[in-house]
Amino acid sequence: LEQKVMADLKTAMLAKDEKSLRALRAIKAAIIVAKTAQGAGGEVKEEEETKLLQKLVKQRKDSLEIYEKQNREDLAAKEREEIEVIEKFLPKQMDENELKEVISKIIKETGASSPADMGKVMGMANKQLSGKADGKTIATIVKDILAGKP
Repeated sequence: LEQKVMADLKTAMLAKDEKSLRALRAIKAAIIVAKTAQGAGGEVKEEEETKLLQKLVKQRKDSLEIYEKQNREDLAAKEREEIEVIEKFLPKQMDENELKEVISKIIKETGASSPADMGKVMGMANKQLSGKADGKTIATIVKDILAGKP
């Protein structure tokens, strides 16, 4: 990931692509922080990279929501642009129908029958769907299925 980001960073610099530069620099900084946290010569595993990228996207989505509430379209547009660039490095996200299918299987496997069993289901769902969907979406679908909503 780091090499790909560096290559894209060079390309963006040459093209004077400001929106890509902002997002790529954020990714590079997050990778450096993660490597530093592991000590000298630390390597960041692929699954950690995915979590790192998801965290960056989530931060930007949270900011985007705030900016939209405050009618700050100028700032909201920057967040949307950065989300778009960062998502290019993430694995393909599952759509809602695919998620419902996988989560329904997990619910059957765990024997969950009511919203009180949500914790059991979420634990397995988060492990199986890590990197393929964000936790908020997974939780919403689990809640809906356990509550009997289609």
